This record gives sequence, structure tokens and C-alpha cells, in this order.
Amino acid sequence: MALATLTTKGQLTIPKEIRESLKLHTGDKIEIIVTAEREATIRPISKKVDDIFCKLHKANRKPVSLEAIDKAIRNRMKDKFT
Repeated sequence: MALATLTTKGQLTIPKEIRESLKLHTGDKIEIIVTAEREATIRPISKKVDDIFCKLHKANRKPVSLEAIDKAIRNRMKDKFT
């Protein structure tokens, strides 16, 4: 079990053995989930390109041109700000 102390500024240093176990590095982000029992779970949310490569691929999806993507973004922005 690793212990950490909360500072007066609300900061917490994650102990080295926990950082190594979770493969956390400077700049990585973590998610903190609090349960109804007031227990907290932390998990890394930083991903490298290799970790998510092909996750968005759907075999049945038709390709979309860059022009169509740009047009959809322009229309969405126009709708949002008018």
C-alpha cells in the first residue's frame, strides 16, 4: 500500500511505485472516479497513437472527403453562432 499526503493547495503526489505501475509520465492525465462509498479509483487516460490505432475504423463506413468534412464543420459553426 502506498500513501500520499494532500497539500494545503489540494495537490497530491502519486508515489513513484504507483506511477511506474500505471506507466504514468509527466503531462499524462488521470481520471478519478469516486464511488458512492466515498472510495476513489484513479486510472490513466493518456493514450499514444499506437494504443488507439484503428479503433475508429468501421468496415461499413463510406469514406468522406475533406471538402465534405470542412463543409459540415462550417455548417455546424454557422448554426451554433446564428
